Amino acid sequence: MTDDSYVFEGPAEAPAPRDNNPPLSISELSFALKRTLEDRFGHVRLRGEVSKVNRHASGHVYLTLKDDKACIDGVVWKGSVRGLGIQPETGLEVIVTGKITSYPARSSYQIVIETMEAAGAGALLARLEALKVKLRDEGLFEAGRKKPLPAYPAVIGVITSPTGAVIRDVLHRIAERWPCRVVVWPVVVQGEAACGQVSAAIRGFDAMEPGGPIPRPDLLIVARGGGSVEDLWCFNDEGLARTVAAARIPIVSAVGHETDTTLIDFVSDRRAPTPTGAAEMVTPVLADLVGWVADLSARSVRAAGRVIEDRRTRLRAAARGLPARADDLLALPRQRLDQASLRLGAGLERNRGAHERRAAAVGARLGPHLLERAIERRRARLDAATARLEAFPPQLERRGERLGALSRALATLDPAKPKPGFARVEDEGGTWLTGAAALTPGRRVRLVMPDGAAGATVDGGEPRPARPAAKARPASPEQGALF
Repeated sequence: MTDDSYVFEGPAEAPAPRDNNPPLSISELSFALKRTLEDRFGHVRLRGEVSKVNRHASGHVYLTLKDDKACIDGVVWKGSVRGLGIQPETGLEVIVTGKITSYPARSSYQIVIETMEAAGAGALLARLEALKVKLRDEGLFEAGRKKPLPAYPAVIGVITSPTGAVIRDVLHRIAERWPCRVVVWPVVVQGEAACGQVSAAIRGFDAMEPGGPIPRPDLLIVARGGGSVEDLWCFNDEGLARTVAAARIPIVSAVGHETDTTLIDFVSDRRAPTPTGAAEMVTPVLADLVGWVADLSARSVRAAGRVIEDRRTRLRAAARGLPARADDLLALPRQRLDQASLRLGAGLERNRGAHERRAAAVGARLGPHLLERAIERRRARLDAATARLEAFPPQLERRGERLGALSRALATLDPAKPKPGFARVEDEGGTWLTGAAALTPGRRVRLVMPDGAAGATVDGGEPRPARPAAKARPASPEQGALF
């Protein structure tokens, strides 16, 4: 190839274009979207149906809100759960307030719920109806389980707010009608804490024992003024209704006005239309009772007078039918009574004289000679006992000498301490051998003598029978054999 030759190398490669938008990481994009959602939807208000409620062990509540076309996950942090207007339940339609955020780990968005309330009174009433059906099926509304109210209560317990007009109306009405002792248990009657405080008050009154420092009420009044469905909702709590039903003291429900109805109205023993009506329901009117008693007293006096007059008229009519006058009929019995009374004094005197004569005859037989004979007999018995006691010391001395001789003889026969010329035979384990049958040929034995012990081996000779002792007392088996 020459220098001036031309080589075609094709078109030159164009340089790659530069991109001024750098790539983002997944985390950067996720957190950017999270900030955007929180900035754009920092405060939203949603309405939907609660489903998939999950109460975590940490205290947080996870749930799902849905409508007919979409759903969104929600979370209620532990610190906000107690402040909710209602507690989330599956199927409950609610209105929630919170902020929209995302969960980068799953690339999903959710609402952090700060407040929750029922979606209108209709949802609350539907929930209340379902709870009423449940308690009715358990028999808590049955009239047979309701306790009667005492007719004349000595102590009345009132559970209500101590600062409202309700307690003043109740106290004024009770003092006006039936002055008695009233014990007030102060509680809040609205809000989330009302259920627990009213339940605790009922249980506290129910736990009181008669005769304590605070008198136990004969009945209880749970009272509150009127309000909206939301204001009275704490008295529709299931736990409070079961506490009212389980109480031993009769309870009167006086919550709201006459048109207001709560769940404890159905489980309580009586329902009052208003708190003032409850005070009138549980107390009689003292003035009416005083008038009633006075009327009964006057009627009893008039009735007794009519009975006496009727008996007097009947007696006079019966007297007219007698053959003689009443004085003539009683004359003979009266005369017999007079004669008997005269004879009674003489008879008593004769009876007293007879008893005096018998006492004198018995006393004549009594004298010192009777006691002297008894004393002589007892003295003779005492002398005989003294003679026996004087003969006792010599007998005791002779028996002591005999016991000492027996003790010395027993010491000479003690196998644990063989006397000279005798030995105790033991096996190698220290067990005493008490018979010739145990001395088998070749057996190692140990001979224990007063001054020591020595080992020995039994030979094969026949054992010589022992010579029987003449009139010897048999030894105890625990003593062993002496050789």
